[in-house]
Amino acid sequence: MTGAASNLPPDDKLVLQSVGSRTSLRNEAIRTLQAAIIAGELRPNVVYSAPALAAQLGMSATPVREAFLDLVKEGLVETVRNKGFRVVELAPSELDELTEIRLLLEVPSVRALARRGLSPAEYRQLKQLAGQIEQAAVRNDVVAHTKADLAFHTALLGLLGNKSLIAIVGSLRIRSRLYGLSALAGSGQLLPTSHEHAELIELIRRQDADGAADLMRQHIGHVRGSWATGIADG
Repeated sequence: MTGAASNLPPDDKLVLQSVGSRTSLRNEAIRTLQAAIIAGELRPNVVYSAPALAAQLGMSATPVREAFLDLVKEGLVETVRNKGFRVVELAPSELDELTEIRLLLEVPSVRALARRGLSPAEYRQLKQLAGQIEQAAVRNDVVAHTKADLAFHTALLGLLGNKSLIAIVGSLRIRSRLYGLSALAGSGQLLPTSHEHAELIELIRRQDADGAADLMRQHIGHVRGSWATGIADG
């Protein structure tokens, strides 16, 4: 992708899928760039050009540039004067802290949701989102996988009706870095952890609060395990 990054090696191609036509190209660009950052497809120490990325995504430069500026406000990227944008690097200690907070919030939330149970409509919605995650894993598409994963967990926590919880956990997830996803995809090991979403839904549907909480704890643990290292857990 010529011109996408000013100091990216010529043989190192960024892998992003076209977003197609959407109601809001800017919001779609934000979600795609967030997922690419989390999955390590957009990396620190590389300066990215909004017009070049826009061309790859099949949209004009304006919504992509606006999306980058929104990500600057979130602290995910920083501007490089007269050049473009650069991903902010996350120290391992920071990732440990984010993961610890997620465990404190998401595990008891899933336990509470399991005690409540799922309506048929909620079950169908989550199953559809879990299927999208697995389909992306089968295609080895780490950006689509990460986008679907964010959508799944947002919808899951959304069932509790706590908007502050959704905002906090969403921010923690977006700030995470899962640089091992590409390696797992390349070795065909991305699907097993992806299937945990479907398993989690079944545990919640059966109102198995302890089982759902244990699986959620294991699932988040991949952030500092296989999703970080690229080596399958266990």
